[in-house]
Amino acid sequence: MRLEKPRVEPLEEADWGDEQKELLANYGRGGRLPNIFRTLVHHPKLLKRWTVFGNHVLSKSTLPERERELLILRVGWLCRSEYEWAQHVVIGKRAGLDADEILRIPLGPDAPGWHPFDALLLRAADELCSDAFLSDATWAGLAERYDTRQLIDVVFTVGQYNLVSMALNTLGVQLEPGVEGFPK
Repeated sequence: MRLEKPRVEPLEEADWGDEQKELLANYGRGGRLPNIFRTLVHHPKLLKRWTVFGNHVLSKSTLPERERELLILRVGWLCRSEYEWAQHVVIGKRAGLDADEILRIPLGPDAPGWHPFDALLLRAADELCSDAFLSDATWAGLAERYDTRQLIDVVFTVGQYNLVSMALNTLGVQLEPGVEGFPK
């Protein structure tokens, strides 16, 4: 974790107002509310509007789940957002990524063992994070498989998780107990 303690403490349920209670009613998992939501609920109007976009990228995107998770995990790694990484390792496994693939993501698109299209997705994340632009070669490679909506979803997926990673890192959102961070 970049910060050892939060800059913005997650709000305990006892401190929630009516607006926060209503907003957070839908975000608990197994009776536990992730720290990202307990932190961002300090700004309920922002959280309400951001979750509409975030839910599109996570649940309604035109990208196949496994490919979306490759992008998200690469962004989390590039941004050094351990919280983002940890949450999406779990989601990525459910989406079909295996343990070896997850451990290879930090090594990047040129690491041996990647399927060429998986490497291209990682390269897309690298280019968007480093230059805010996809090269002609990467765009053309993606366009061989993806339609226009999917190409747009690639850009917005990387952008969404870059933004989230910045917020998580800067606010100091900490891992929940029992959640494993970056590979050692």
